[in-house]
Amino acid sequence: MDYIYFLANASLTLRVIEYLQRKYDSSLCSMTVIHQINGWIIKIKFKQPLTPEEHGNFKAFMNELGIPYELEIRLQMVFWSLETGQSPIDVMSRYQVAIVSHGSPDSSDIEAFRQQFTRGLGYCPETLA
Repeated sequence: MDYIYFLANASLTLRVIEYLQRKYDSSLCSMTVIHQINGWIIKIKFKQPLTPEEHGNFKAFMNELGIPYELEIRLQMVFWSLETGQSPIDVMSRYQVAIVSHGSPDSSDIEAFRQQFTRGLGYCPETLA
C-alpha cells in the first residue's frame, strides 16, 4: 500500500525517516521525497501489506505530522515514471520537480539538499527548517 503525505518542513520529513528506520526493516519499504516551494510530498511504499494494527499506527503517526495528499496528474506521472525505473534526473528534468530522495529512507539525502539549497540562497526558508 502507498501512503502519500504533504509535510510542512524538512524536520518533519526527517522524523518520518527516523520512524521508518526505527520501526521497520529498511528493505521492507521505499520512500520518495519531493520538495516543493510550499513543503514536501512524500510517498512511502511497503513491499508487504501492513497488518491492520500497523496500518492504524502508521496512519496515526503520519496524520500527526502531515496531511494525506491527493496527487495532481503531473505528480502521478512523476511517481509512475520512478516506479517504472526511469532515472530520477530524467524525471526531474521532464516534469520540473525536485526529487530529493528515492529508494530506501535516507536522512542524508534530505540533509544534503537542505544544506545546498540554503547555501545557494544565503538563508533558510521555512520549508527547510
